[in-house]
Amino acid sequence: MDFEFDARTQQLRAELEQFMAEHVYPAEAVFAEQVDGAADPWAPPPVIEQLKAAARERGLWNLFLPDREYGAGLTNLQYAPLAEIMGRSPALAPEACNCSAPDTGNMEVLAAFGTDEQRKRWLHPLLEGEIRSGFSMTEPAVASSDARNISTSIVRDGDHFVINGHKWWTTGALSPRCELLIVMGRTDPEGEPHRQQSMILVPRSTAGVQVTRGMRVFGYDDGHHGGHAEVRFSGVRVPVENLVGELGGGFAIAQARLGPGRIHHCMRLIGTAERALELMCRRVTGRVAFGRPLARQGVIREWIAEARVRIEQARLLVLKTAWLMDTVGNRGAHTEIQAIKIVTPRMAEWVLDKAIQAHGAGGVSQDFPLAAFWAGARSLRLADGPDEVHLASLARRELASHAEE
Repeated sequence: MDFEFDARTQQLRAELEQFMAEHVYPAEAVFAEQVDGAADPWAPPPVIEQLKAAARERGLWNLFLPDREYGAGLTNLQYAPLAEIMGRSPALAPEACNCSAPDTGNMEVLAAFGTDEQRKRWLHPLLEGEIRSGFSMTEPAVASSDARNISTSIVRDGDHFVINGHKWWTTGALSPRCELLIVMGRTDPEGEPHRQQSMILVPRSTAGVQVTRGMRVFGYDDGHHGGHAEVRFSGVRVPVENLVGELGGGFAIAQARLGPGRIHHCMRLIGTAERALELMCRRVTGRVAFGRPLARQGVIREWIAEARVRIEQARLLVLKTAWLMDTVGNRGAHTEIQAIKIVTPRMAEWVLDKAIQAHGAGGVSQDFPLAAFWAGARSLRLADGPDEVHLASLARRELASHAEE
């Protein structure tokens, strides 16, 4: 693979870095004030809409979507450094550029598997940033890391499907702008294990959809992002036309959705880790303990050097994975997608931990973004499949390649 960014990527990087410097970083303090003073904890702070307008005016919009009909038409390798830049301010930049989860994954599902009518009704408003959406897959009653366990019932009744089930961690569902939930449930309990599930589009306002509470991530409610909702579906009826793809295709669609989602998370996490390392270097340069700057303490220097090595290793693996996804497809890059999903959150978690430690008590406070960054990085060791599932799958593949014929 060629490690040099092409001309378009270089231009977009420069434009995005300028946007971050002129608009996003100065807005972080405003964002924090608006979140703290919000009457509705789930409503997006006004500064978000201002940033979205500024990003769109500069053409920094829908950069994640490779389909030129709907998005910027960038490859994964082109998008990687841009997502990394946005990851330096994960609460603001991705949404400002209409590149935030779960909307990105839902837009990819609609673009790849949706009907013309589904795209017109849901994809286009999402592409315009007019609405938000949620993805309802995880359930509290089962180990949802094995998608075959998902028990939400989807039963056909004439021209409708009837949905009954209990979900949680449906990100975005608490936002007043959320209008759509993509729900995964069981349509054929007796079918082949990977053909029992289907996905269906459920308007958020449908009778029987009850959002019961917002879940917290290490104490953070992520309200500005629409929260992470616990949702009950009780006799929810939607037209059969709301089925995504084919009946029994839910597992395959989920895998198609999660591949890009996993690498996007990893791309952004590298930017988050870079921001943490930058903050750590600034902090230790300006603080004195035991008669000399922290930057001259041997243990601090080891942290900084180790952080640089870990970030570079993760970045190279992510870029290789992006290149493989572009050249041989998601299936051909399966091993590398799993590898980066294991490596990158662990790397970011380690770097953030050292940055917090270097900041002392300030590191765990709201005066710096490090604690919130750490909570996000740690949660990604569970989201889109826990480490242990990916490790087990990687081990099976490795062992299979050495099995005796």
